[in-house]
Amino acid sequence: MALRKPSEREEEYGARQVFDKKHKIEEEKQKHLAEAERQKAKELHFMKCPKCGMNLVEIDYKTIKVDRCSGCEGVWLDAGELGQVVKLEKGALDKLFSVFAK
Repeated sequence: MALRKPSEREEEYGARQVFDKKHKIEEEKQKHLAEAERQKAKELHFMKCPKCGMNLVEIDYKTIKVDRCSGCEGVWLDAGELGQVVKLEKGALDKLFSVFAK
C-alpha cells in the first residue's frame, strides 16, 4: 500500500494552520510582555514628578486631589481634575491657589 502524497492545496492549508498557531502564540507573548512593561513603568513612575522625577505629595482640597512635587514644586492634576478645578467658584479657586503660594 503506497502512501498518498499531499496535494499542493493540502500542504498550503497545513502550513497556514502551523503559521496561524505560531502567530497566535507570538501575539500572546507580545501582549504579555507589553502588559509587564506597562506595569514596570507604572511602578517606576508612580507618584513621581514628570518634570524632575522627585516624589509627588498628594494634597486633598475639597473633592480634588492635587499632586505637588517635593522638588520643583510643580502642580499636577490627574485625568478629570482640571475640569473640577474649572468648576470651582472664584473664592474657592483663590483658596486652592493660596495652598501653593509661598
